[in-house]
Amino acid sequence: MTAPIFFIPVFQERIWGGTHLREVFGYEIPSETTGECWAISAHPNGQSIVKDGIYKGLTLGELWDKHRELFGNAKGDVFPLLTKILDANHDLSVQVHPDDTYAQDFENGELGKTECWYIIDCKENAEIIYGHHVKTKEELIAKISGGQWDALLRRVKIKPGDFFYVPSGTIHALCAGTLVLETQQSSDTTYRLYDYDRRDDKGNLRELHLEKAIDVIRVPHFDMECQPQTTMVEGREIIAYVQSEFFSVYKWSMHGETSIKQTEPFLIASVLTGEGTIVTEEHSYPFKKGDHFILPANFGSATIIGRSEWIVSHV
Repeated sequence: MTAPIFFIPVFQERIWGGTHLREVFGYEIPSETTGECWAISAHPNGQSIVKDGIYKGLTLGELWDKHRELFGNAKGDVFPLLTKILDANHDLSVQVHPDDTYAQDFENGELGKTECWYIIDCKENAEIIYGHHVKTKEELIAKISGGQWDALLRRVKIKPGDFFYVPSGTIHALCAGTLVLETQQSSDTTYRLYDYDRRDDKGNLRELHLEKAIDVIRVPHFDMECQPQTTMVEGREIIAYVQSEFFSVYKWSMHGETSIKQTEPFLIASVLTGEGTIVTEEHSYPFKKGDHFILPANFGSATIIGRSEWIVSHV
């Protein structure tokens, strides 16, 4: 049996970021415009570091390369997933991501980017941009060229606890006042379609990627609707949100004591609320809101004590 592997997150400053990562989760953020917590990441643009234990100080990428047994000897050159928490204090740019094939051809072998969002919190009447209203590529190009963004973009009202699956090729954007946990393929490739004519701190308009964006936008748009399935297992409420070729994502709600058995190549867990203890035959491991960890392949069985909510994912 191997212990849970806790990680130190990496924080990314963004023009649209704020301070909710500190206010809600108690993180020590680098500035008042901190937009992203890369919680479980082996991407070169921000690698999580093992917090303690025998692997302390190693990056997740180093673990993947040197200790593949922790991940059930899963295949692949790179650790496949990336877990983030996003603080959209202002509107994010309207963007779209490529699939694996397009990214392989045009982004130096980078993975494509399918992602999903769990809405942790949001202001009243908050919304996201999710999809579009046109039926053909010609109509898409005409709306973009004419700056007819209100006619093009599809807006959806959201509330805390909502979940959205965002496949590659989907126009999307988080809007102001939204705190989200994102599970995605391990990619940092984004094609910016529209950015409200915002300027950066040097007064320059932010770069757009219109040609590539138009290439990869799926037309017509169709919702990849998730039908959450709720089950009770060993005193644990499990909501299954999505089980796709890229990842499976669940919410675990625990209220007292529950037994688990880890049977996946690895299990990523992010603690959204509460605190507690993971108890194995040999040791106990405390956890709290804002912690992120991996239960490795040979973790085995354990008892979780306490009241908490986790977002859990695996390939």
